[in-house]
Amino acid sequence: MAACLCSLSTGPLASVHADGEQSQPQTDSAAQEENQLTIKNDSELPDTYPRTHYQVRLFAVGGVPVLHWQLERGALPPGIKLEDDGLLHGAAERAGEFQFTASVRDSGRPQQAVEKQFVIRVRSAFSLNWKSAAHVSGSRIEGSVEISNNTPDDIDLTFVVLAVAANGRATAIGYQHFPLVRGTTGKELPFGENLPRGGYVVHVDVVGEVARKNLIYRERMQTPGPLQVMAGP
Repeated sequence: MAACLCSLSTGPLASVHADGEQSQPQTDSAAQEENQLTIKNDSELPDTYPRTHYQVRLFAVGGVPVLHWQLERGALPPGIKLEDDGLLHGAAERAGEFQFTASVRDSGRPQQAVEKQFVIRVRSAFSLNWKSAAHVSGSRIEGSVEISNNTPDDIDLTFVVLAVAANGRATAIGYQHFPLVRGTTGKELPFGENLPRGGYVVHVDVVGEVARKNLIYRERMQTPGPLQVMAGP
C-alpha cells in the first residue's frame, strides 16, 4: 500500500482556482480595514432656506450595527436637529452658515468611533438691498430697492413700504403684489410719496408665499434713523 504524506497547515487557508492559480488568504489587517467605520457624506451638506422643511441623512459604512450619531461640537441651524440614527431634520429659523462636528459610533467591542466636520448654509430666500436709498426730495420721501429670488420656486410677492412718524402713524409710500419668478435677480422696486412735515423712519417689508409648499418668506429693511421732511404743510 502506498504511503500518504500529509502536511498540516497552521496558517490561513489558501484556495486553488480551476486554472491552478493559488489565491492569497485574507489577512486579519485587511479584514479590519474592510470593516473600518467611515462617514460617506460630503462635508458640505445641501443648502436650505428659513422656515423650509429640511431632511438629510448622515450615512456611514463599516463597523458593527447598530450605529449611533451625535453632535460633538459647533452648532446646527436653530430649528434643525440630529437624531441618533443620523437623520438631520427640521426647519431652519434664520439664515446663516453653520459649522458643526458630528460623530458616529458602532456597537462593536471594542467600539469604533469617527468624527467629521460639516457645514449647512441657510440662504435668505430674497436678496434685498437699497438700489436708491430712501431720501427726502422736497416734501417727498422716495427711493428704490433691488430684490432677487434665490429659491428654486416662483414666489407670490407682496412689497410694502411704510413711512412711520414719531407718533407711530404709518403712511404707505409703496406697494406692489406680483409673481417673482425663480432666477430673478436685481429687480428694481421704486417707492415714493408726498408727506407732511416731520421725521419718518422708512420700513420696507417683503413677504413671499409658495402656496403649494405652504412656505412663507419674509425680509425687512429700514432706515437707520428718521428722515426729516422740511417742506410742505
